[in-house]
Amino acid sequence: MKLERRVVFVEGFLKWWKRDKRYMVLVKSVILSLLPLVCCLVYCAAQGTGLGAVYLPASEWNDELFYYKQVEGIVNYGYPRGFFGFNESRALQLSFAAWSPVLVFPWVIWGLLFGWNLMSPVLCNIFLMMLCCFLFVWLVKPSWKQLGILGFLFCLYTPFVRYMLSAMPEVICFSLLIFFYSLALNYLRRERGYKLVILFVTAGLMTLMRPYMLLFLLLPCGFWIRRSKWKGAVGSLAVLAGVLGAYACIKHFLGAEYFAPLFFTDWVSAFWEQGVVEGIRFTLGRLYYMGKSFFGHTLQGYRTGLASGAFFAGFLVCMAVLVYQCLRDVRLWRKQLPEPLAKVEERKGRMSKQWQSFPGKEEGGGQAVRSAWEEDARKRRSLLVIEAHLAFSFVAMFFALLLMYKLTEGSKHLLTFMAAAIFIISLMETRFYKKVVLTGITFAYFYSYMAVDPYDYQVPFVQEERRAELEGWREKLSEQLVLNLDESAPQYENVVIWVLYDTVDGKSVNTQWQLLYGLPEGMGISCCMPDYVMEHFDALQSRYICVSPEGAIEDRCVEAGYRKLAEGEKAVLYQRY
Repeated sequence: MKLERRVVFVEGFLKWWKRDKRYMVLVKSVILSLLPLVCCLVYCAAQGTGLGAVYLPASEWNDELFYYKQVEGIVNYGYPRGFFGFNESRALQLSFAAWSPVLVFPWVIWGLLFGWNLMSPVLCNIFLMMLCCFLFVWLVKPSWKQLGILGFLFCLYTPFVRYMLSAMPEVICFSLLIFFYSLALNYLRRERGYKLVILFVTAGLMTLMRPYMLLFLLLPCGFWIRRSKWKGAVGSLAVLAGVLGAYACIKHFLGAEYFAPLFFTDWVSAFWEQGVVEGIRFTLGRLYYMGKSFFGHTLQGYRTGLASGAFFAGFLVCMAVLVYQCLRDVRLWRKQLPEPLAKVEERKGRMSKQWQSFPGKEEGGGQAVRSAWEEDARKRRSLLVIEAHLAFSFVAMFFALLLMYKLTEGSKHLLTFMAAAIFIISLMETRFYKKVVLTGITFAYFYSYMAVDPYDYQVPFVQEERRAELEGWREKLSEQLVLNLDESAPQYENVVIWVLYDTVDGKSVNTQWQLLYGLPEGMGISCCMPDYVMEHFDALQSRYICVSPEGAIEDRCVEAGYRKLAEGEKAVLYQRY
């Protein structure tokens, strides 16, 4: 009996494999999955180096230091044994910074499996993009033409490469959202309960990472409501409440206070404090003034390559393409004969002539036509739903950015939306490639031709002088910094104050924070403003302090008799007690 069941299973698998042409889908999946790696290798080769030369301590993005060291602490000790925070703020529980630790969970898994070093986030990012590309093709089954369009836009969207070769978690968001929409398309074509569960889990994780991704949780909620009516509605409300409650708990208990609010809600409180009319007036005023600033940034991006403006421009173009295509498809759908179905009618005419020569086959042939018509209609309807939801998410995020975020800091969040849009645009019906050309020209202009600022666009490659200095710090600090691992950890004895900048000879000088990559695993870092340090100098809690040489704060450290542990050209580390 066991042998018979195995034979039946193998035969069923082979029929499924051949019927759906899975061998061809597999070939396409592998081809697209190699594209992220090829793009990274080509970029590095164009710079005259290889992938192994990427070196995080040569980067000027200081967020990477926090992400990297936090994951290092999690991998080695379960959580950092010193507090991460700002102006010595700390989480109520454990020792994470202002952002949700859920944001970096793929890196944590990677570090536990393969170890954690300076190349780990880069390799994990590349792997995640390769995996999501593979799954996109496997789940969506694009045509060769669509695959070519996707490859074209993928190569022109250079933020893919920049963020893959970094320790920023944007690629984690890219990958999850692309997988989310791929599975959503697959679900609409063939609905299964387990797919809906995975959609909820994926969207829930994204929301726990960044709250604005609640927009994507609304899609599986809509699917469930359509599927189960009032049961789906009640269940969806429960899921939304549970995810939002979990995010609130993570933010409250595991998040350290940032220098300033991460997003603003004064426009909401205005309704309660000033009444509905004044609340509307306040909100419209905020939209007007922030909108002017938004388009001012966009114009600067066009003229000078300002990164935030370049991101805004790409976002606006992708949003316009999605909204236009969505409205166009709705109009065609209402006419009951969308363009893809016209092609089915043509095939129906050709097939009918062939069936006439086969007496007795008309009934089966008619069923084949109906099946083909229904399959094309299902694909068209599925893509329309995804286009509509992504267009809605773009518009909602646009207003959220104007109302709730600082424009310069919020601009990088738009990259995730554009990454997903690239994959959806590649699936749109096109005859003259107008939408593809418009999107491609936008990407080429803003993210290649005008990408001149090394801070925003240049991948950090190894600098021998900096590497030698960092290794020197690592060796000294491993001997002199003692990580306290007793039951009271996390604690301020395991924290280094990083003074963001100081005044030297009348000039503002940034502390060379890159040397803090050399801190022992598990140490915490508190990024502090110089005003805070000077005001609370005698009441600081952290055991160590890293300052700019010859600055006002170093003078205070010398006067207080602090012990010097390590010294570099632009950074000095002292032990306070």
